[in-house]
Amino acid sequence: MRVNRHASSDADESGIDLTPMLDVVFIMLIFFIVTSSFVRESGVTISRPEAQTAQTQPVGAILVAIKPGGDIWIDKRQVDIRRVRAHIERLKAEMPEASAVIQADREARTGILINVMDQIKLAGISQIAVATVQP
Repeated sequence: MRVNRHASSDADESGIDLTPMLDVVFIMLIFFIVTSSFVRESGVTISRPEAQTAQTQPVGAILVAIKPGGDIWIDKRQVDIRRVRAHIERLKAEMPEASAVIQADREARTGILINVMDQIKLAGISQIAVATVQP
């Protein structure tokens, strides 16, 4: 009787070892996550007013959006005017050197814009800009 000794070793060698490939994929994933820059958005589309003196604001700003109806959006969430200060304080704790940019719609009421600016200043941020577009 002849015993087939190579039958079990052929079954072991027939598979492809995916461990090195998975290691490389995970290292690449970690690299891209660490090196990517995250863009913050207010969460709503705003029709900004035009200004001849518009300047580019540095990245890393806290964005606050004011819609035409007076709705205030911070960090992709609608916020009541009484809660703006608390939200800004929380974001300032995450980014101590950040400035604030208010993206007010051209149809938004000026009174709401001033109230939001006051709440941002009370939260401890002195650099506030209003977003516009160049014509």
